[in-house]
Amino acid sequence: MTLGVIMLCHAALDRTAQLARHWAMHGCPVVIHVDARSPQAQFDSLRTALKDLPDIRFTRRLPCEWGTFEIVQATLEAASRMLAEFPQVDRVLLASGSCLPIKPVRALQAHLAAHPDTDFIESVTTADVGWTIGGLNEERFTLRFPFKWKSQRRLFDGYVRLQRFFRLRRRLPPGLVPHLGSQWWCLTRPTLQAILQHPDRARIDRYFKLVWIPDESYFQSLVRQVSNRIESRSLTLSKFDYQGRPYIFYDDHLHLLRQADAFIARKAWPQAQLLYDTFLTPDGDRAHAAAPSPGKINRLFAKAVERRVNGRPGLYMQSRFPIHARRGTQSAAPYGVFSGFGALVPEFKPWLSRALDARVHGHLFAFDRVQFADGETVFKGGLSDSPTLRDYNPRSFLTNLIWNTKGETQCFQFGPEDEQEIAPFIASDPNASIFVVSGAFAIPLWQSGRSAAEVRAEAARLQKVESDFIDLLKGPETKARTRIWSLTEFIENPAEPLEQLADLLNPRAAHRTGELPLLVDLHGFGSFLQDLRNQGMAPVLMGDFPSDADLALPSPPFARPRVVR
Repeated sequence: MTLGVIMLCHAALDRTAQLARHWAMHGCPVVIHVDARSPQAQFDSLRTALKDLPDIRFTRRLPCEWGTFEIVQATLEAASRMLAEFPQVDRVLLASGSCLPIKPVRALQAHLAAHPDTDFIESVTTADVGWTIGGLNEERFTLRFPFKWKSQRRLFDGYVRLQRFFRLRRRLPPGLVPHLGSQWWCLTRPTLQAILQHPDRARIDRYFKLVWIPDESYFQSLVRQVSNRIESRSLTLSKFDYQGRPYIFYDDHLHLLRQADAFIARKAWPQAQLLYDTFLTPDGDRAHAAAPSPGKINRLFAKAVERRVNGRPGLYMQSRFPIHARRGTQSAAPYGVFSGFGALVPEFKPWLSRALDARVHGHLFAFDRVQFADGETVFKGGLSDSPTLRDYNPRSFLTNLIWNTKGETQCFQFGPEDEQEIAPFIASDPNASIFVVSGAFAIPLWQSGRSAAEVRAEAARLQKVESDFIDLLKGPETKARTRIWSLTEFIENPAEPLEQLADLLNPRAAHRTGELPLLVDLHGFGSFLQDLRNQGMAPVLMGDFPSDADLALPSPPFARPRVVR
């Protein structure tokens, strides 16, 4: 059994010479087509480099722009010359100038000899194809495409819209059932000869000259008419990303290619010296070849597509911002947001830091400065405490902080007195845990010593801001875990909310101790709220706050037993 190889080349012709020599040295005649757009000097150098090999031929050079019939025409002419000048050839393999053999050539020859009448070509009906990109699946056969997609894009798109508007449709040649598949095939001599000598070939060629990307459908459709046995798969490993672009194999993919269940890989980077040195040896890396593992390879490519489309959660950079419709988790790790606790619990930050073994910041979105933990002015990742820099892009500021501190839980305080632009982001982030004691914003106003008349307007403004924030947390777009207590609910049983938030943020931490932080003394706060009402402001977010007389009574028992460890 003799295998012939057709090579379609357009760039990196030094690698073309290396590949052609590899095939020829293993007894495979080679016919090479070089794109007419490649420099003549490079083509001349290629011919000179291969002139010592008697079984290498060159065909007429055609300009082969992607998606046009010239690629098919070049293949047909190369196939005709292969069959005419090498009568010993039983199989013909179509490859490109970047198709790298990753198994020994004799292994490929043995595989073909074991399947003497089988044509290896991916050939699937248009109804069963799920990999086409751009919406032109069946339409590539029913519309006309006289314009080039790359160099004449406006004319291409405009003519497609025009045909759709007037409902223009082409007639298929009699007996032709459109099929699609990989361009890289391996056909038997009788099958390829039957295609070249097809009685209706002139009409078929005229039809396919106006088909879009005919190299993926010409042979794939005609082989169904002339072949006796088809195995619908390619012997060439060719993977594409979600945009329809082929993946390129580099040196660090060597271990992956060794496990591939294919004989050839497309497409190898011309500068991947390790790949070429490894596989283009007389033994084709047979000593290092591992058992094929197609499942593992497919999983790796699936992960690559997911990473390319969705990125890494919480990593925002100039090269790829997440698409809103595809986003899931918006930050890199779980974090806690606390509203109202700092006003109620003076020692809240050190207590929470001990309870969770976490980094607890102050108000990261305060108007005057970013209150990093321990009073730092520059935090991890080069984050400054400048509010101007932070407010230029609050989302990137927060996601940067979470990304740069992965492995350490971050917590910060947030309230109605802070910059609110970040609120929709944290509400929609599944990694956020938001805990709110509503109405606690009034405690610092009461502690300021100013009268109710002086702080009434500020209290009304803060209540409106906090009310909007709570409405946001209760909305349908919220994906964060939220817990909301009124000020009254919190002071009735402070142990339960404090233990609950510790449970949610770090359930494995040994945070349940008999020592809970002390609350601020609220005697006189009830009178302050009544004064606000008397001034015309209705403090509703605090709940039914007890009077000063009620606060003087002994503390009621806890609603549930406290667990002490």
